[in-house]
Amino acid sequence: MRSTRPRLRYALSALFTAFLLVGTAVVVPGVAGRAAAEPWKPGAGVAGMINPEWIASHDGPTQYPGMTVDWDVPIRLSDGTVLKANVFRPADAAGRAITTKTPTVVNMTPYSKFVSALAQIAVNTPVLSDALIGFLNLFNFAGTPIAGVNDLRDVLNGGVLNSFTGVDRKLVQNGYTQVVVDVRGTGNSQGVWQVFADREQQDTVEVLDWVRNQPWTNGRMGMTGVSYSGINQLQVASKNPKGLQALFPVVPGADIAADIVAPGGGLGVGFIGPWLAIVNILKFIPDLRSLLNGTFDWTWLRDRIQNPAVFVPELLSGVFSPTVEGLTPTTKQLIDKDSPMRAAFRTPLDKITTPTFALGGWNDLFTNTEWRLPKDLSALPASKKKLIMGDVAHATATSDMGGVNQPTRADVLQKAWFDKWLKDEDNGIDNYAPVTVHRKGGGWWQGDTFPEPGQKYQRMYLSSLPSGTAPTALSDNSLQTAPPKIAARRTVGPGLSTLCSDDTGQAMFGLLVFTGCTKDTRVAEMNGLTFTSKPVGKSTVISGPINLRLNTTQDARDAYWSVIVTDVSPDGRSEKISSGQLTTSLRQIDESRSIRTANGDYASPYYQLDIKQRELVKPGQVVQLDIGTHAVSAILKPGHRLRVDVFALNLIKSMTVGPVTAETLFRPQHVVIDPKQPSYLVVPSDNPLP
Repeated sequence: MRSTRPRLRYALSALFTAFLLVGTAVVVPGVAGRAAAEPWKPGAGVAGMINPEWIASHDGPTQYPGMTVDWDVPIRLSDGTVLKANVFRPADAAGRAITTKTPTVVNMTPYSKFVSALAQIAVNTPVLSDALIGFLNLFNFAGTPIAGVNDLRDVLNGGVLNSFTGVDRKLVQNGYTQVVVDVRGTGNSQGVWQVFADREQQDTVEVLDWVRNQPWTNGRMGMTGVSYSGINQLQVASKNPKGLQALFPVVPGADIAADIVAPGGGLGVGFIGPWLAIVNILKFIPDLRSLLNGTFDWTWLRDRIQNPAVFVPELLSGVFSPTVEGLTPTTKQLIDKDSPMRAAFRTPLDKITTPTFALGGWNDLFTNTEWRLPKDLSALPASKKKLIMGDVAHATATSDMGGVNQPTRADVLQKAWFDKWLKDEDNGIDNYAPVTVHRKGGGWWQGDTFPEPGQKYQRMYLSSLPSGTAPTALSDNSLQTAPPKIAARRTVGPGLSTLCSDDTGQAMFGLLVFTGCTKDTRVAEMNGLTFTSKPVGKSTVISGPINLRLNTTQDARDAYWSVIVTDVSPDGRSEKISSGQLTTSLRQIDESRSIRTANGDYASPYYQLDIKQRELVKPGQVVQLDIGTHAVSAILKPGHRLRVDVFALNLIKSMTVGPVTAETLFRPQHVVIDPKQPSYLVVPSDNPLP
């Protein structure tokens, strides 16, 4: 094993830090004055969410003084493809790897070990990382148009970067080996990127087999990672490989088609396009060491040249092909519920028996999966499955952790989880609340289940009567407890106003920092139909999925609908709490996977998303749709109102599939308000809504 070279480590750290600081300087208006909100600082937190012993175990003196790294270790798979892994091991004071066998934590990443290594060095280098975090904490953007920068800054405080990089130096120096592997076709690994497919899942199984047979491991393994590296944890755990005993997935998904590819039949171009570009660009970064020492892998280069833009043709055909026949074979699989790809994209969570501690967010890309984990991980008892749902997006995960009245940092929880299940330490992490949620508009709540107890569903009916609360909306209407008495029709056409919305922020990984868009939907509502309730008289918790039963008609043979549910403040601000979408021709529902209320209404419809079942309509035909929005935990404060917005387009979050676009032709769409067949929002709450 070779010790990490100090000069190289500090040089890379300085380079990475300089990059971050330069980027910060572009937007920093200045050091926040004391009149603004206080900078982040650690605190004791709410009882039950923070254990000082876990923090001391992670942040205190380590078992071993050093860490060694073996770079780009080859792992030959059953089909001959070679993956490359970085292996991080505990070291003694002389920099020699210890001989004691240790538990091993594996991270499978498509984002290149080179990039994660740079981030790992910056985050884990003593003094430098503390100075960087301390410097960034001096700045406070609260009250400015770019207040969302605070969330990005606070990610550093939340401890998640060690999960993203796959390496926590403190974890290694406390007796763990960490292995970071470039998945097939990415980073320094050979082959063609498989994007969650069966072959990639088999690769992960084989990597774990390889790890288990190395001389430095005791055979007990865990997995860690964010996003993609959280998804493949759940995938491989559903196969129950030997030796895998703990998972710590951050913002993971388990139903890729319904989560991000085509939720409700709308192609997730806002996320998928940039994401594909990132991975396909990063995979061309060569192994610089091999270029210098004459060991360059020409098979790696051949694979990259032959497959330069994986999945890009599929995305382009999905957007631009006017017919189903013109779609690529892979794109057709994505909208065929019985295809092998769709089967690979849906993880059977009920087969997982590996203890799992997951972190998610109400505005994440994978909220659809995350809120279901307590129920869907049905083979695990409460002691072996935990979920923390923050009020965060994909790139800002854990930004609301680690501070005052917040849960413990992610890296601290991760070490406690691995200590319990990989080292048999009786540290009490198994008694942590099964569900911990950050209520939008409120504080944290802990309990045994989600949705939260005491919730009852009710219908809130759409009415054409003006609410008087949305003067700038395309059409201001009411949401009421009784069916409407007056028939009406409200028209909305596709527009671009939703570019300024939190749905755009969600699609952009949470990188949209302009709070005039992410914290206020009124700009988007300028081309939307709004339906607003009366103000609540006391604090009301909304916990669970929401569904809009909507009577519609359209001027074409197909239509696309987008829905945003918001919390309206007395000052008029309209902040998103949940959203969903549906293509009219793909409205078919899988009853076995849907959730209904006690009176039979859909609370969470699950769509087939099957092109074979596509059902076009006649222009002018009235069609009833159930448009589900993802679950949420939120508080309506006294004086606040509930609102549902209806749109005919939702760029950049999603775009209609090419064959659907060819039918809609972006023509106007209409909501039909009919007293005999009313439209209504099916919403849970702990107090009746007015």
